[in-house]
Amino acid sequence: MDAAHRPKLKTAFKKARVIAPLHTAGPVAVTPDGSRLVTCVGEDALLTDVKAGVEICRFAGDTESITSLCITPSSSHLLLFTSSLSLRIYEIPTSSAPQRKLVKPVRVVARAHDAPVHVCKSDPTSTYLASGSADGVVKVWDILRGYVTHLFKGHGGVVSALAFNYPFDPSSVIREQKMQLITASVDNRIRIFDLSAAATRASGGSKPEAVLEGHVSVPRGLDVSPDGKWLVSGGRDSVVLVWDISSKASPAKKSSKGKGKETEFAPVLHKTIPVHERIEAVGLLHPDEDLAGAPSGPGKLRFYTGGEKGLVRIWDAREGNVLFTLGQEQDEAADDQEEQRQIVDAIYVPATSTVVSVHADQNILFHSLSTQTLSRQLIGFNDEIIDATFLSPNLPLQASASAPSPLSDTHVALATNSSLIRVYSTSSLDARLLAGHSEIVLCLDRGAHGRVLASGSKDRSARIWAPVRARSGGESPAVPEWRCVAVCEGHAESVGAVAMSRKAFAGDAAGPSTSGAENLRFMFTGSQDRTIKMWDLSSVPLSAPAREGDDDDEDEDGESESHVVKCKSLTTHKAHDKDINSLDVAPNDRMLVSGSQDKTAKVWEIEYVVSGAGVRGELRLLGTCKGHKRGVWCVRFGRAERVLATGSGDKTVKLWNLDDFTCVKTFEGHTNSVLRVDFLNAGVQMVSSASDGLVKLWNVRDEECVATMDNHEDKVWALAVSSDESMIVSGAADSVVTFWQDCTEEQQVEKETQRAKLVEKEQDLQNYLALHDYRNAILLALSMGQPGRLHTLFASLTSDTDTDTSESSDPAAPAPPRAASITGHPAVDEVLRTLPGTDLARLLRYVRDWNAHAKTSTVAQRVLHAVVKLRAAEDIARAFDEEAAFTAAASAPAADDDTFEKPTAVEAVPLEGRGTTVLKELIDSLIPYTERHLTRMEKLLQDSYVVEHLLSEMDDGLFGELGDDEDDNVHTAMDIDRAIGVSA
Repeated sequence: MDAAHRPKLKTAFKKARVIAPLHTAGPVAVTPDGSRLVTCVGEDALLTDVKAGVEICRFAGDTESITSLCITPSSSHLLLFTSSLSLRIYEIPTSSAPQRKLVKPVRVVARAHDAPVHVCKSDPTSTYLASGSADGVVKVWDILRGYVTHLFKGHGGVVSALAFNYPFDPSSVIREQKMQLITASVDNRIRIFDLSAAATRASGGSKPEAVLEGHVSVPRGLDVSPDGKWLVSGGRDSVVLVWDISSKASPAKKSSKGKGKETEFAPVLHKTIPVHERIEAVGLLHPDEDLAGAPSGPGKLRFYTGGEKGLVRIWDAREGNVLFTLGQEQDEAADDQEEQRQIVDAIYVPATSTVVSVHADQNILFHSLSTQTLSRQLIGFNDEIIDATFLSPNLPLQASASAPSPLSDTHVALATNSSLIRVYSTSSLDARLLAGHSEIVLCLDRGAHGRVLASGSKDRSARIWAPVRARSGGESPAVPEWRCVAVCEGHAESVGAVAMSRKAFAGDAAGPSTSGAENLRFMFTGSQDRTIKMWDLSSVPLSAPAREGDDDDEDEDGESESHVVKCKSLTTHKAHDKDINSLDVAPNDRMLVSGSQDKTAKVWEIEYVVSGAGVRGELRLLGTCKGHKRGVWCVRFGRAERVLATGSGDKTVKLWNLDDFTCVKTFEGHTNSVLRVDFLNAGVQMVSSASDGLVKLWNVRDEECVATMDNHEDKVWALAVSSDESMIVSGAADSVVTFWQDCTEEQQVEKETQRAKLVEKEQDLQNYLALHDYRNAILLALSMGQPGRLHTLFASLTSDTDTDTSESSDPAAPAPPRAASITGHPAVDEVLRTLPGTDLARLLRYVRDWNAHAKTSTVAQRVLHAVVKLRAAEDIARAFDEEAAFTAAASAPAADDDTFEKPTAVEAVPLEGRGTTVLKELIDSLIPYTERHLTRMEKLLQDSYVVEHLLSEMDDGLFGELGDDEDDNVHTAMDIDRAIGVSA
């Protein structure tokens, strides 16, 4: 490859996006406008922008798990309870810009309850907070002032649900000042308390206004209509009860307590609706909610339920029937999968007509009520990331791989420690789950330039996935639905490696042929049974049909119903002596390479023939690459040259020649097993990931690592490179997926800009020195951080002064003005007198360094003398305080997530205290060298006296200034010469 067409080397990648754990366990809350989401990761609460998929901030916890949380209807405060029984109140940031500092609580109640709090709810006015604990105590708090306004006891166990009733009649001018708190507990009873001051005093503050009995199991959901008339309750007894809580009892009716008191409040059970599943969440929809296919109006009463089946159902409360269902029902699911799929909470967001369901497998689904579709899905926790590959589901069939397209690599598929495949959008956190495998998915690969996806699993099968064909006139979602279109079964053990043909279609190498040959070609699978199978994919479609009622369940008997193709095996070879870890097909589809735990990589010739009689495929061994000391984890063909790269457990990457199968280069640098490797830049660079958590970029020519990317804390199993090679995706066992963006050009432009600025400053400095503009010269040299230039400048002042003094031959002439200067020039004295604090501290550090060497100590002492003479001691101490404050402020934004507390700790120290230590250290380092220089100068002065005395004793006519006679000089010289001779 000539130099003119040689690609530019990539030297830097920056962290563009991160898909980190969003929700691991615990409660979830959504702001009333539906734009923000609060979730729990470990012991921390996260605030996330739902649309952008960006973490806004984290809330400082107390290292204990969060048991309950809620957001006020005004979106102003976050209230949460932890296992330490404390109540923590936070102000929610109004800005959506990410914050690196932890949000501190504005109020902490150390022991809010005597038992863990599992439910809490804020009232519609955002004034009060109700919390129910496991010991049957309900407290009502004033949020801003932090004290308890009401205390209710008598619940028969754990409080399971709470709801406020604050009726609002649109026809009324004045809102009724009546607020009720409705509670449910494990004694299956629902209690209604009146929170008005008069009712509280009358009942002694703890007696309920009414007790509703109707459930036979724990009620898990409560909700009240806006007009305060209807109450719905749902529980684990698989029924939803609709109560009329506005009915009044007759005056003659006596209270059931038997004290003769008359009661006016007597809720009645209006309807019992069996829902045939255990309910974990229930809520009423707004009367004006526009449901597709269902009329709306003030007289309509509709509610939603979520429970063990993982579906959100919308019900008509008056008719008792299901209007429609949100979500896909999975039949014949395993018990553990069914348990993971069930809904643990559901949140209704009227502002966006959305129901948010939180599932036991940490997934958060946003269901649109107006379109009855899944509008967004957030995956809370991915566990270990095992493999990744880019997808292009929207890429048209006419597009080729050589020409970059904005529709290329718009999604990324992830195989995690699960049977479900994750498909993420590369621009947001929106994702979809692909269900079909019954065991953990181990490997992924893409075909037809990312239009289809292949997966291999522990269930001993491989599957082909294709995007669902969009309905005509329908709006395409951000992440299209995928469906299994083919299955390959025949291996006796887990399928650990898959590789699809690199040619897009059967008719052409780069795209579909004009004859309409738009079918796939073949695929290889490698297994723990040590065999490689070749599969015929010629009958596999490139898209799945969009049909109503298709539930993605591909069973063996429903082949014609679900359009799943059973692929035929063309050939089977026992390839290795141990497990096969990796497979790759050459870009021209003529060779296959396999890597195994037996420390070898084998190269095979592919024979694929399509004829009228059918499809024929065969493999023939070409050679074996031997040289690794441990198992081979990854193999990759070069895209432009006949080379092969292998990554091994011996911590090395080897490059092999495909002509004689010899190792031509070995790349060492990883400190643990190399798990993935791939080529970049037409084969002149490679990228690798390893068990040390690092991703490294290599130059192939000089075997040098040019960049190391570090954002993982565990083994990096997954590595994928985009088609235009501008993006690298790495996924690790720490459940973090990192998108690395190529920033080589940006870095080069930045370096060029800095170099141009430096050249300009250098020229300005030379101009200032030539014009004797010492003030600007010193300030510029300090800003550039060039102590050598400063030293030369101060040294030149002394030489200029000496030159001016020597040129003045008239002793009676007046001294030049700069003779009275301390440094040698009045302008320099003025600069030192008015130097800003941070620059003065930097100059004194330079003086400390100069003072450590005898050659530069003279200038150091002169500058130090000038500073001490021209500046007060308070100014010098203040200069170091200002520098310490400036350094702390500059380093605060660059702090990592795990150093959130450090800037706050620094701010707690007074400014005077921060600079005093630094100044003391500076003085302590100046004193020893200054004493040493003083001792040296005193000795030099004493030696000069000896020399002067010796010179005064010499008398041979050479030193006329002594004024002695010539004879005396001769005798003296002779005496000295004789003394020197004797001593010699």
